[in-house]
Amino acid sequence: MEGVGGVVSSNKQQQENAAVAVAAAEGGDTASSYRYWVRQVTGDAAPLPVPRKLTSPDQQSQSSTHLGSAWNRAGTWEEKNLNKWASDRIKELLVSMALEFSGGRAEIAEVSRCVGDAFLVIVRNKKRVGYTYELTLRVQGEWHIGDEGKSVKGDIDVPEFSFGELDDLQIEVRLREAKDLPHQDKMRISQDLKSFLQPLREKLVQFEEELRDR
Repeated sequence: MEGVGGVVSSNKQQQENAAVAVAAAEGGDTASSYRYWVRQVTGDAAPLPVPRKLTSPDQQSQSSTHLGSAWNRAGTWEEKNLNKWASDRIKELLVSMALEFSGGRAEIAEVSRCVGDAFLVIVRNKKRVGYTYELTLRVQGEWHIGDEGKSVKGDIDVPEFSFGELDDLQIEVRLREAKDLPHQDKMRISQDLKSFLQPLREKLVQFEEELRDR
């Protein structure tokens, strides 16, 4: 019987050693090991959510709060170049602007220089727009010089201006082919052409509003 008892003791020792090895592998020890139990789901447990197909109103609700491209659903960062649209729109708004003066009239015949950048940026699902431009407008008109009408051509330069800075807009007038004009008439015509500043500012305000709505 003693031999049997020895076998039993050996088996028990082997079982204890195996328990110690398992506890060590799980980061515990024989004195403070834990047993983890998986609770079976019973009939009283809350049921799992059933998948539901989005309806058109649901999709419209989600898309109404999303800005930017479809690939940028999070709206983290996206930038769009609007140079072509902006340049074309500025030219459309400014060409053919005309003014009447006490001694003549003039109109914008061409936007001969339109240089700059316009952009739309989406950051954290918020839209921001901006631009920076420089312009040169070719003008032509006719003034009463002495007893006859005189055709006059010139340029209006618009130095660099940016979004939200139109209150500080400035223009510079240059007359062309006016060497035979008396100095006093040159000054009068130049002063008349500076009257384009206010209607030009109003057109660019319209441009900003359209840019903001894109």
